[in-house]
Amino acid sequence: MRTSATARVSRMAMRAMSSDTATFEFTPFKGFKLDEIPDNKIEASKDECIGYFREMSKYRRFEIMADTLYKQRLIRGFCHLYDGQEAIITGLESVLTYEDSLITSYRCHAHQMSRGDTPANTYAELLGRDMGCSKGKGGSMHMYNKKNNFFGGNGIVGAQVPLGAGLAFAHKYRNDGGVSVAMYGDGAANQGQVYEAANMAALWKLPCIFVCENNQYGMGTSVERHAFNSEFYTRGSYVPGLWIDGMDVLSVKKGFEFAAQYCRDGNGPLFVECQTYRYHGHSMSDPGISYRTREEVQSVRKGRDCIENMRNLILDQGWAEAAELKAIEKEIRKEIDEAVKEAKAAKELAPEKLTEDIFYNEVPKFIRMIDEQTSLHQ
Repeated sequence: MRTSATARVSRMAMRAMSSDTATFEFTPFKGFKLDEIPDNKIEASKDECIGYFREMSKYRRFEIMADTLYKQRLIRGFCHLYDGQEAIITGLESVLTYEDSLITSYRCHAHQMSRGDTPANTYAELLGRDMGCSKGKGGSMHMYNKKNNFFGGNGIVGAQVPLGAGLAFAHKYRNDGGVSVAMYGDGAANQGQVYEAANMAALWKLPCIFVCENNQYGMGTSVERHAFNSEFYTRGSYVPGLWIDGMDVLSVKKGFEFAAQYCRDGNGPLFVECQTYRYHGHSMSDPGISYRTREEVQSVRKGRDCIENMRNLILDQGWAEAAELKAIEKEIRKEIDEAVKEAKAAKELAPEKLTEDIFYNEVPKFIRMIDEQTSLHQ
């Protein structure tokens, strides 16, 4: 057992001898229509790995608390949680900069924070508070950070993908060296607009990475039942693809180093499939156990969880003691608890502000409603 005195002594001895960097192997990549793919080795430092552990743990704790707030009826409407998939956004963002564009689906809380927003501001948006990124009007599905080139959260399945191609067009037009990352789930992978966007991106050689976060279920339908070809990285036909183990943050980092450079070098778009797993149901209205067993979920938690795997890697390298990692998690719990308090204390959106930000400059003097009596006059 890792908690035994013998194991502790062994790790302390290893820590005394360990280097601050090490080379790790992970599940090999798979390629489609690529002349070469990266190898399955990466060098990582102690600070990097502890940073990944901290970042993924923050996203996990954020979502667990969002679950609690939803059940307390403080978060209303649709709410889709990201726990289980944290390695993807963490590894991806370790490669990108804020000069690169990012757009995703409605499962976007972690993405908002990865683009520089605080947990408090993100909770504020979920709670309908004025300090939220969309002034409390967007809620769970419409996070946004224009300053750092995060273009949302999108409530329509797959609709963000052609927008991502448009962002790639902007990067190419400006010749600024940026890439666009358009993320979507395996359920959205069957949307026609994904392939319309890919066609234009290939035609114009746009620097766009189309990222399928394959969490195994499109709502409650398994990939085997909703996709004739469930190898989503191969579905670009004339667009090359790369498969990544999305449960391993180091694999994600190495894969996106390759993908980003491929696009920056002017090769056009790339399909990337990150195979992952979500622990919650599709949304908070889905218990997530009518189409899969509890045993299946627990099996992934015990054997493939991205945070636990990173914890074990750090311990095995002698880079930290178990108590030190527990202390990090305790700090994160405190940070998240304080963020919730700050968001709850923030002002709710005033009713008169509901019609702001709909029109570009000012609200027209007359807005006609179906019922004339409810029309707005100014």
